Amino acid sequence: MPKSPSGGILAALVSALFLGTAPIFGKLAIEGGFSPLLTVALRTGLATLALLILVSVFFRRFLYIHPLGLAGCGLAGTINGAGSILYYLALGRLDAGFGQLLYSLYPFFVAFWLFLDHQPPSRLTMTRVAVATVAVIMLTSVPGANVDLPGVFLMLGAAVLYAMHLPINQRVLYEVPAPTVTLYTLLAMSAVVFPAYLIFDRSWPGASAAWLPILGLSAVTFSSRLLLFLGIKRIGGMQTALLGLAELIVTLLLSRVWLGERLATLQWVGALTLTVSLLLVYLEKTSRPSMPNSTGWLAWLRNQDLGKALFGPFE
Repeated sequence: MPKSPSGGILAALVSALFLGTAPIFGKLAIEGGFSPLLTVALRTGLATLALLILVSVFFRRFLYIHPLGLAGCGLAGTINGAGSILYYLALGRLDAGFGQLLYSLYPFFVAFWLFLDHQPPSRLTMTRVAVATVAVIMLTSVPGANVDLPGVFLMLGAAVLYAMHLPINQRVLYEVPAPTVTLYTLLAMSAVVFPAYLIFDRSWPGASAAWLPILGLSAVTFSSRLLLFLGIKRIGGMQTALLGLAELIVTLLLSRVWLGERLATLQWVGALTLTVSLLLVYLEKTSRPSMPNSTGWLAWLRNQDLGKALFGPFE
């Protein structure tokens, strides 16, 4: 992947394309006999195992990480693992397209977490967040529809937690390569989702269960996570989150084709509005994120000297 802002934009967009298929595969898996908790446990575990084998065999240098970076990955993975549980529990109650619409509010929460970390977004970024928020409001405006409120709150909780883990990993990625961050974040996620499955579920599908969606979900998790962190490393968490809204468009199109879900006219207007927010990225002054400051709620993750001493300056 190119070591430039344009390479970061490409990585974030391709990651979003992969992530856009995740709700479809997840919904198909749940409808095919897998419980939500088993679905999230299998997709996370298989993706983690594949990456661990790949790194251990071919790229062993990416196994090394300093303690502070490991702590950051562990925190991000724990938060994201909890968010994944909420996401798939919500997906078991909501249509894939509608659920992804709610989840698409996460850039707003990313802006909030970055503000608390003393990294205020630019005016153009806030404008794009506002446009995206209006788009999501239109997308979720379905007159006469019966809304599953528990599912809605679960999905919004998932969006909040997903947004929280992005600034944490952005801090770590300043000193640690993206494959290393991906690996240890996925390991931490697995340490959360598997105990949740064993404690609260333990169900297992019958012989007729559809395993293909699980394998597809694991593959897109593996690919999208690696590209996601490459994007964050090059252009930062806020821009990556906004570009990640492209996954919504992918989900809406595939949910119509594969799941037979339909959108109202106002929702399609919302999708076009969201596209405008995405295209405004070309007006952003994209560059590699500057060195994290020494203040904010994530200041404890700033350890430049130790990171460079162990790894060298990762570009």
